[in-house]
Amino acid sequence: MLDIKYIRDNVEAVSINARNKGYKIDISSLIKLDDERRALQTQVDELRQKRNAIIAQTKGVRPSDELIAEGKAVKEQLALLEPRYSEVDLKYVEVLKKVPNMALSDVPVGATEDENVVVKTVGEPIKFDFTPKNHAEIAEARGWLDKERAAKVTGSRFAYVKGDMARLHLAIVNYVFDIMSDESKLKEIVDGAGLKVSTKPFIPVLPPLMINTESYDAMDRLEPRDERYKIEGEELWLQGSAEHVLGSMHANEILAENDLPIRYAGFATSFRKEAGTYGKDMEGIFRMHQFDKLEMESLSTPEDGMNEHLLMVAIQEYIMASFELPYQVVKKCTFDIGKPNARGIDINVWLPGQNKYRETHTADYMTDYQARRLNTRVRRNSGSVELVHINDATGVSQRPMIAIIENFQTADGHVKIPTVLQPYLGGRMSL
Repeated sequence: MLDIKYIRDNVEAVSINARNKGYKIDISSLIKLDDERRALQTQVDELRQKRNAIIAQTKGVRPSDELIAEGKAVKEQLALLEPRYSEVDLKYVEVLKKVPNMALSDVPVGATEDENVVVKTVGEPIKFDFTPKNHAEIAEARGWLDKERAAKVTGSRFAYVKGDMARLHLAIVNYVFDIMSDESKLKEIVDGAGLKVSTKPFIPVLPPLMINTESYDAMDRLEPRDERYKIEGEELWLQGSAEHVLGSMHANEILAENDLPIRYAGFATSFRKEAGTYGKDMEGIFRMHQFDKLEMESLSTPEDGMNEHLLMVAIQEYIMASFELPYQVVKKCTFDIGKPNARGIDINVWLPGQNKYRETHTADYMTDYQARRLNTRVRRNSGSVELVHINDATGVSQRPMIAIIENFQTADGHVKIPTVLQPYLGGRMSL
């Protein structure tokens, strides 16, 4: 969440930013709540100090009637004020949590995702001498995908991924893990992108697949709750992306400056209800209730936060280019970047089966918005303590596999394998 002092000092800017992001927040009401909360806190603190002074005067001696009466009066006043303070404080925090993070100055202002801006297009859509199929048609014909039996076992929007498609998926994940954990490869990416940022490798992680309510809420990823899966009778949820359990790892910790950046590459099976989707998104495995994703997470000093964001985008571009896939880099507008985000970038790949570019990766820069609620801080070498900056981004999901199947399909229904993935598939050149 935002710092209340920043909000009080920048009321108009915060209000405009909320509107640009599509949130109706009455900042003046929030400030009134803060004023009331502060006044009540002062009164409660003064009464507690008076109560403690009275208690100190009674140690070892019988209190006078006047002191007893004064103590009783203080107790009665606290009995009235403390519940009121708790009530106002709870309401204040509830409203404060609704204020979205400030978008950075280069984020386009827009009211729909149609106002996102394509900043780069790499490669040209492949021209086929036959009518290309979508990945679902290819996979079902090859016996790689069975949604019918999955529906019998679990319901709609689940699938059995089998055979060579399962192997291709794992090959992609292992390839991306190798990139992120190889410092020389990261140096190549950093130099190629012209960045001044650490080449420290990402630590591979297999995180928990569940997250408690407090941590999910602190990450500001719990809402909308009707998109999440809750464990009945528990304050536990199935996580919707590995970033949710990676970013909350260091809650209530103070990290050493020399240990930053801390970078994780977390692979997890994730769960989302994905309500309201339709059309092409319902075919195959493009948008499922359950999906596998390798996620990047970074905790850094404030001055390195933006470069960590740019590094993650550069890694995403490197991956897509190495797969020889046509893609676009898209700067997301204020409406589309999300409540906790200060900046967001998408990578969209060309899908012949849909005849359009579709998102495969996203990179989110949260500045200190999540860290404030997580209470994740860094102790600088100077001795001062401040909030860390947090980034997360897709390393790879199942969607690049969809793109490979569709872009490298052959007329006889086979799929050519990008050169970089062939060693991960026993040297095979096609499936």
